[in-house]
Amino acid sequence: MAATTSSSSASAPPPSSSSASSSPKAKPMPPQFSLDKAIRSNILALLPYRCARDDYSEGILLDANENALGHALPPAATLAPFDDLDLHRYPSPTHYDVKQRLCQLRNVPSVDHFFLGVGSDEVIDLLYRITCVPGKDRVLVCPPTYGMYGVCAQINDVEVVKVNLDVEGGAFRPKVDEINRTLSEAASTPNPIKLVFLCSPGNPTGTLISLDDIRAVLSNPDYQGLVVVDEAYIDFAGEDKSAVRLLVEEGWSNLVVMQTLSKGFGLAAIRLGIAISSPEIIQVLNNIKAPYNISTPTASLALRALSPTGLSLFRRNIQTLLENRQFLLTELPKLDGIVGILGANEANFVLAQVGNSRTRVPDNVKAKRAYTHMAEEDKVVVRFRGTEYGCEGALRITVGTREECERVLEKLRLVLRDDE
Repeated sequence: MAATTSSSSASAPPPSSSSASSSPKAKPMPPQFSLDKAIRSNILALLPYRCARDDYSEGILLDANENALGHALPPAATLAPFDDLDLHRYPSPTHYDVKQRLCQLRNVPSVDHFFLGVGSDEVIDLLYRITCVPGKDRVLVCPPTYGMYGVCAQINDVEVVKVNLDVEGGAFRPKVDEINRTLSEAASTPNPIKLVFLCSPGNPTGTLISLDDIRAVLSNPDYQGLVVVDEAYIDFAGEDKSAVRLLVEEGWSNLVVMQTLSKGFGLAAIRLGIAISSPEIIQVLNNIKAPYNISTPTASLALRALSPTGLSLFRRNIQTLLENRQFLLTELPKLDGIVGILGANEANFVLAQVGNSRTRVPDNVKAKRAYTHMAEEDKVVVRFRGTEYGCEGALRITVGTREECERVLEKLRLVLRDDE
């Protein structure tokens, strides 16, 4: 290391254009260039989405709502090798075979209702791009909710209107009357609301939004934009609860339902997001996506997970995680220092509230201290969510294996006891 940091001419590398340009003392080339002139101001001001892996990446990871049981792929012996995938060719731009299996899984009549994206995040970004005029149109979100809605809004120079969830008693229900009043008022302004994002089950709330509440927003006579229902966690709530029913059975053409293979299927790494909507909206999304956005390996893995063998494994894993979720819900309230369980717990995580055992008052300082100690000393990583609206003192705990659930309970018991 000394040789690379020495100022001696004997050990210093010869000057080059690349090393000169990277020096903090170098003059800009060309001299008239500056980032604030080249980059849009809303991008320079952006606070990027902070994902779980930005904080911790080792230990028992119960912070990112991944499927701790693993992927839903059949055993390796039954899989065709990637050598058979014609990787020298560009992938299909449509992946109708994947969409056909999704039709069967979600009881949707036609592949024309499906769009495949690079994770749900690509779907979110494309929805902004097809609906919102930058610097003019607005979107509506219901905090506490998924952070990428706001990040994508700023990237696309779109204002965010917030109608907070009803958090009384940890309910986390949408205030439908206030949402509709806000949409109606915005309709007569030069800055209309073009997208409404409803996360169901919510993140970090874990609460499913009723179909009646979604239907009430869809039917607002003054609203001319899209209602986007983000169902990343729907497999943990029950498929019969999905808003896809509103699309297929009732024909709401202003509805977009987002799903993913990241959670229930345990395939977060392949980055496959799904939009389900009217064929007309799906066609617009297909018109503006990158030509080959879904890779051949990603599509191949998706097909395997959606095979009969893969679906059987998927359903077994879901059942196991639901049992482990109930185990956490039963045991967490028994711990000193856990003063509440927030939300309806219909996803693959539990939102536990840390506070004073005597007064039952939630405590952000205590919760943050427990989170940091567990991650850095015990290598058990959950996620602190106390700064989100209605989530004071909250730790979001992903449902893991039974052993992982027992371990997080053990470490929480010790760290909260020591904190008294």
